[in-house]
Amino acid sequence: MKVKDCMCDTVCCVKSDSKLSDVAKLMCTNHTGCIPVCNESNCVVGLVTDRDIVLRAVACNKDATQTPVSEIMTCNVCTCKEDDEMYNVENQMAENQVRRVPVCDCDNHLVGMVTVGDLANKCNQLGKEEVCTTIENICNCKGETKNAE
Repeated sequence: MKVKDCMCDTVCCVKSDSKLSDVAKLMCTNHTGCIPVCNESNCVVGLVTDRDIVLRAVACNKDATQTPVSEIMTCNVCTCKEDDEMYNVENQMAENQVRRVPVCDCDNHLVGMVTVGDLANKCNQLGKEEVCTTIENICNCKGETKNAE
């Protein structure tokens, strides 16, 4: 299966100078916990999650109305192409322990996002065992429950 057959193609993005409070509102409006950060050409330069906002901004007493997303975003983001095979993207997600991968076209413009939710939704087509293995590797849990007694 190709990435374009699995990805969500309705994805919003922000610019690196966007304020964290605006990014948080965008996350709330779009019911998402992750937003790609793009340059003027709509190429991915970073990624920011709701967790980033909490741990890298709120917990560090940064002013969300004044702090640009560039101060807390993750750089060097793993991306994939819309014509890549999902098998390769699953491996990339597992190896890098990431739950979301921005999808770019041949000109590196953002066109979508692949998430673990997309893997779960296409589980029957991708193979249940492969998807479970990918999710285990992303979480690095090896099928074990950490808090078990």
